[in-house]
Amino acid sequence: MAQMNWKGINVFVTGADGFIGSHIAKALAEKGAHVTTIVRDIKKTSNLDVLQLRNKINILHGDLVNLHDCERTINEYDIQFVFHIAAQAIVGPANRSPLSTFESNIKGTWNILEACRLSKTVKGLIVASSDKAYGQQKKLPYTEESPLNGYYPYDASKACAEMLARSYYMTYSLPLAITRNANTYGPADMNFSRIIPDVITAILRNEQPVIRSDGSPERDYMYIKDAVSAYLTLAENLRRKDVVGQAFNFGSGNPVKVIDLYNKIIKLMGKNIKPKILGEAKNEIDRQYLSIEKVKRVLKWQPEYELDAGLKETIAWYKSSCRK
Repeated sequence: MAQMNWKGINVFVTGADGFIGSHIAKALAEKGAHVTTIVRDIKKTSNLDVLQLRNKINILHGDLVNLHDCERTINEYDIQFVFHIAAQAIVGPANRSPLSTFESNIKGTWNILEACRLSKTVKGLIVASSDKAYGQQKKLPYTEESPLNGYYPYDASKACAEMLARSYYMTYSLPLAITRNANTYGPADMNFSRIIPDVITAILRNEQPVIRSDGSPERDYMYIKDAVSAYLTLAENLRRKDVVGQAFNFGSGNPVKVIDLYNKIIKLMGKNIKPKILGEAKNEIDRQYLSIEKVKRVLKWQPEYELDAGLKETIAWYKSSCRK
């Protein structure tokens, strides 16, 4: 595996006030990189506070849907590498507000791509897509050769963003690669519409966990530390001819049903309670999980955390956080 010395490298991480982006920014800062991000909304508390990043990275006020803000950030801070993580990533809001989702996920991506194309300093770009870009597939697990059949707003936005990224690579030789990640979980995920933080915090409040689906959907869950190592491994190998311009699946390789995930969390937390099943979820794919054979073969990457181990660390973090 290629190793890259991040010390002194100027890195732009979009979405560093969110879950995955904040963990990537933290890891890069700890490796000595000069990390910059832009935030649109001034929030009382974000992941920048939760992971104590405010005094460790450059934080600018701006918006990815504004090309000028993207160009200014890259030019003024002599950015050499970009991790484009920012997105409207929750299915429910995406269904309720498709246009704002398209603006964030598609326009935001083409602005980053164009700003990188115009830059004289950017040497590499990682674009975060999602396993949702595959949409519904008959053949499982999804491989990188599976077609992008995203039909619903979030899924379609990620498929579009990928097509734009591939266009910039093919047309302008912009050095980039694409990640298609499984559902990512772990400490400091403050979006409680996601299953794992929702279940854990409900139990900590002595409330009955609620399943919005019927419990049967099957998903792949990847721990945040594995996700960070995936992004950095891909970035560190970007100069390779068999990597640049490619898309890669990252996940655990071990799908689990939603109801089984709920019961596992409940058991790990030492409770004896059954979740309430609503069966109300709409525009969600029933079975979705990834093959990670390509990253094992090409990047020699594989996840280090089994689901139980990742959940134990996650539960411990929320317990500690709730006591503060």
